[in-house]
Parts: sequence; structure tokens; C-alpha cells
Amino acid sequence: MRPLSIIFIAVSSLCIFAFSSDTSEEQKALDLASLRSIDFSSFRKGEVLEYDASYGMFNAAKATLEIQPQSVTLNSRSTMHVVGKAKSLGTFNWFFKVEDRYETYIDEEAVLPWKFVRHVREGGYKLDRGITFDQFNSKAVVIQKDTGTYKLEPNTQDMLSAFYYVRTLDLQNAKIGQTYVVNTFFDKEMYPMKIKYLGKEEIETDLGEFNCLKFRPIVEKGRVFKEEEDMTLWISDDANKVPIRLETDLLIGSIKLDLVKFKNLSAPLNEVK
Repeated sequence: MRPLSIIFIAVSSLCIFAFSSDTSEEQKALDLASLRSIDFSSFRKGEVLEYDASYGMFNAAKATLEIQPQSVTLNSRSTMHVVGKAKSLGTFNWFFKVEDRYETYIDEEAVLPWKFVRHVREGGYKLDRGITFDQFNSKAVVIQKDTGTYKLEPNTQDMLSAFYYVRTLDLQNAKIGQTYVVNTFFDKEMYPMKIKYLGKEEIETDLGEFNCLKFRPIVEKGRVFKEEEDMTLWISDDANKVPIRLETDLLIGSIKLDLVKFKNLSAPLNEVK
């Protein structure tokens, strides 16, 4: 994984946390027969989140997450079309240009993906990959140069839809040290992402000072990160549950992302008065 690709992935896939539980065979059978229904108000169509990413002392990139204003019908279901973009800035364009685009189509009732698109341009590296999800049968078809079908766990997220799913959860009863897990499908395999709750903290940014919940994602040691706990995430302690800041140490350098703009949130951000 290339270090600057984390600028977008950190916002979308490493902001993932959900309750871990053992699923019985009976429950799995029920999940296969029907889709869940989740009542939520933490985000809505038209929402835009914009982040600035710094790499050490440099302003490295800009990342955005936008829910398109209109629903899209897939498999006879209404979906939210979410587009995520990451683009390198300034000096970085000279030696490592990044222009990535991720898309997901999230079921408006089940908060599950039906389609995921990954369009990556990082330096000389290129990747175009599409994934269609069969949520009724827990399967995914990956379309790249060839096509393959993969088995999923029930209620599996892609790396972008997971970010929105976790924002539907009630985190007010989280206990310090508690670890959460969610199953995601990424790079043609199931990947259980883990994150540990560290408590509440006030974070000051260029937008203001905000009350936040602090988490530590458990990342893979050795490929990009020095240690498993080299990343820290702060999300707004309010009904929106949006990431305010993310900091991480890499094998080479460090990255910090801050929320710099937002539009059409469901509720006001919990700003310190």
C-alpha cells in the first residue's frame, strides 16, 4: 500500500467500528433470507465532508466524501450514491501525483452496499475495480481484468459504506478499552477491522474546538505502519459521528487529516462553548 493512499482510506475504511458478536447458524440463515432494517438520522443525501491532509510539515492532499442529492435504484432497492475523492496538492504532484475516486451505492434501509467502484491513480500505479454485492446470498462479484465470485459474511460492508454504517450506531455506552469489530470486503477478501475506544477528548482545529470520542484503530504492522496502534481517530461526540481528526505514524513520516469544511449535516457539530 502506498503511503499517500492512506489519506483517503483513513477517512473511509479506517474509521470503522461496530459491535462484535458471535453469529449463530440460525441468525445467519435469517440474514440470508432477508435484509436488515436500520432507522438512522446521522447522515442524509447532500452531505459533504472535506478534509485537508498533511504529510509531515507539507500540505499533501485534499479528501472529500459526498452523498449525492438523488437516490439511485439498484436491484429494485433505493440507494444512496456516495463518492469519495482524494487528490494530491502542491509539491506532491511533482513526484507522486494522487487522484483517486471511490464510489459506493448504499441501501437506504439496510445500510449495505450493492455496488462499489475503485478508480486509483497514484504515481505510475493504476487500478480500476468494480464489485457487485448480492446481499441476499452473501456473495460478491469482483470485476477487474477478470471476474471472480467470493463468499461473504452476512451484512458485509465495503470500505466506504462501512464508514456510513457505523454512524448509525449508538456509541454513548462505549466503555474505555472496549474493542469493536466489523467485517468488510476489501481487495478480494474478508477483512475484520478492529478499533479500540479510548474515551472522550476536546479537539481544537481551524474550524473550532469540538467534543470528540477518541478511538485507536488496530492496523497491520510492517507494511505501512510501525506498530499496530500507530493511528488515532477522533469523531464528533454528537448525532453526526463524523471524523474530526486522524493522526498516524508511518514507516516513513506521519499523516494528519483534519475536517475543514462540511455541508448538510443532520445536526450541529458538538462545539465546545
